[in-house]
Amino acid sequence: MQVPTPVLFRAGSPHEVVAVDVDEPRAGEVRVRMAASGVCHSCLYAMDGQHAGIPMPIVLGDEGAGVVESVGPGVTTVVPGDHVVVSWAPGCGRCRTCRQGLPALCGDQPPLGRMGDGETRYHLDGADVYHYGPATNAPLAVLHERAVVPVSPKIPLDLAAMIGCAVATGVGAVRSTARVRLGESMVVVGCGGIGANVLHAGALAGAYPIVAVDVVPGKFDTLRAIGATHCVDATAPDALDQVLAATGGGADFAFVTTSAAPAFGLALRSLARRGTCVLIAGYPDDTTVAFDPGHLLNGERRIIASKYGSSNPPVDFPDLVDLYLAGRLPLADMVSGRWGVHQVDEAYDALRRGEATRGLIVFDS
Repeated sequence: MQVPTPVLFRAGSPHEVVAVDVDEPRAGEVRVRMAASGVCHSCLYAMDGQHAGIPMPIVLGDEGAGVVESVGPGVTTVVPGDHVVVSWAPGCGRCRTCRQGLPALCGDQPPLGRMGDGETRYHLDGADVYHYGPATNAPLAVLHERAVVPVSPKIPLDLAAMIGCAVATGVGAVRSTARVRLGESMVVVGCGGIGANVLHAGALAGAYPIVAVDVVPGKFDTLRAIGATHCVDATAPDALDQVLAATGGGADFAFVTTSAAPAFGLALRSLARRGTCVLIAGYPDDTTVAFDPGHLLNGERRIIASKYGSSNPPVDFPDLVDLYLAGRLPLADMVSGRWGVHQVDEAYDALRRGEATRGLIVFDS
């Protein structure tokens, strides 16, 4: 089947929407008619040439939701017509971390740009077109059945798309990695899609205060509505002083959701004694950060990492949908814009400028 699909042919160049041939699903695979795809920073790094070894041409996109169109032999978890959220971390299902419910840490991932059998399911004039993980920017996605999680049809699919990465990562970092408790204080440095979800998860956990730090003050009203109790312009000369004042001298947790150079240092300096810095942001290849080890040692401060919010998608995605349906997860408030297939580059430009909490690429039904 041929489908108009945004394809990146070269880093640093615009997408081209071309008619791509999409294979039928093979054994253990499903084909999903996508409803929406989130606009993620990891894809932006690939677009801008900041990740090495990305095969081209490629279809980007690592969060989304849609409806199962067809299934291959042996599929038992979904049937055609099911509404599903896509996970970018299906895992092998066999290794130790997969058995522990942490597929994002799986050590047996498919080859970059390909399915588990080493082949692609997209083709253009007979040549391979590669997959960036689940390749959710395509109107049709072929995925391993472990990469799709069935969810209630009561949640709008465009909002459900964000659960596949931004929500699971941000909420999971608070809930599963840091395990923030009632009354503990938080600073969130970088308030895009993941940062916005960290803010809201902190509010759900009863954290106080919750300080949002971002370079775009125009987002502050939205961030307060989501869960921030204080907002600080990261470009202000006294940004750190403002954070320390808001937290009474330092926070119990500082979440870093942006790779911007000053963010990591600001987060560390904002910690109280015995505070924890939670690193969520993905970084361009070969990035290094510097810090004063004495600041950590003398205050028994810690640095930990959270990949995919330490999430187990088959368990966590339905829980997050239930929170939305109960009115506890304001997904609509986190959407900063919607773009069509022919506007993919505009969506990523908004992300590049720091204007987006979460942008969505939406497909015709």
